[in-house]
Amino acid sequence: MHEGILATAEVDAIAEGECGRCLIDIALPVEVEFQELFAYHSGEAFEYEVQDDHVDLESLIRDAVVLALPFQPVCRPDCPGLDPETGLRLADHPELVTPEHVDPRWSALAGFPASRDNGSDDASDTDQQREER
Repeated sequence: MHEGILATAEVDAIAEGECGRCLIDIALPVEVEFQELFAYHSGEAFEYEVQDDHVDLESLIRDAVVLALPFQPVCRPDCPGLDPETGLRLADHPELVTPEHVDPRWSALAGFPASRDNGSDDASDTDQQREER
């Protein structure tokens, strides 16, 4: 290009880390694409410039791969994680899985009955009463 060098790339890599729930080692495939213009030296400020007829793609690749990584990687979507008392992986010890953990800070709300949704008819009646006023 007249303004500089247009770099287009597709990067396939394997990201290695650990599961955010059960802490086992995992490897996730990462695929990114980017396109960036490296400008020739001019009086204007550009984020990327051609230096000695070469372009440095390292920072572009690193930034693209980091942005493609999951915020909290998991070994599988339904990973149960670790037992809070023993630290054992719940996937390996299903007998430790409790059906529901109740936070003691919410125990005061346990005595209140749940409200029932009677459908959209009640909502339309309420709206109609408001309009009449």
